Amino acid sequence: MHIEIPKHKKLILFDGVCNLCNNTVQYVIQRDHKNKYLFASLQSKVGKQIIEAFNIDTTKTDSILLYSNGQLYSKSTAALKVAATLGFPTNVLAISLIIPAFIRNVVYDYIAKNRYKWYGKKKDCMIPSPELKSKFIDL
Repeated sequence: MHIEIPKHKKLILFDGVCNLCNNTVQYVIQRDHKNKYLFASLQSKVGKQIIEAFNIDTTKTDSILLYSNGQLYSKSTAALKVAATLGFPTNVLAISLIIPAFIRNVVYDYIAKNRYKWYGKKKDCMIPSPELKSKFIDL
C-alpha cells in the first residue's frame, strides 16, 4: 500500500478525540523545525485506510502510528522515532529504543489504556487552526 504524501514527509496518525494525543501533536508541531511531519487522526479517511491496509487491530493499537517511507511503526517505537527527530532534550528519549519493544510497550500500553481517564476525551476530533491546516491531511 502507498499513501500519497510528499517523499520527505512522515505521517503521524493519532487518536483525534484523545486530549493527551492532541497535546502531543501540538508538542510535535512546535518542535518540528524541519517540517518533517504531517498529521491525520486515526478516525479520518486516511487513518482508516492505513489501519485497513496494514491490518491493524485497533483494540490493541489505538493511539499513535507513524507512517514513513511505506513502513508503519506503532506504540512506543512510533513515539520514540518521532522523539528522536525533535531536538534536545526530547531526542534523548530515543535511547530507549535499545530496550526491546515488548518491554517498552508494557509502559506504553498502560498509559494508552488510561489516557482518557487521566487526560480526558473530546466529543469530536481536533480541528486544526487555519495556520496549521496544511500540516493535516485526509483523503
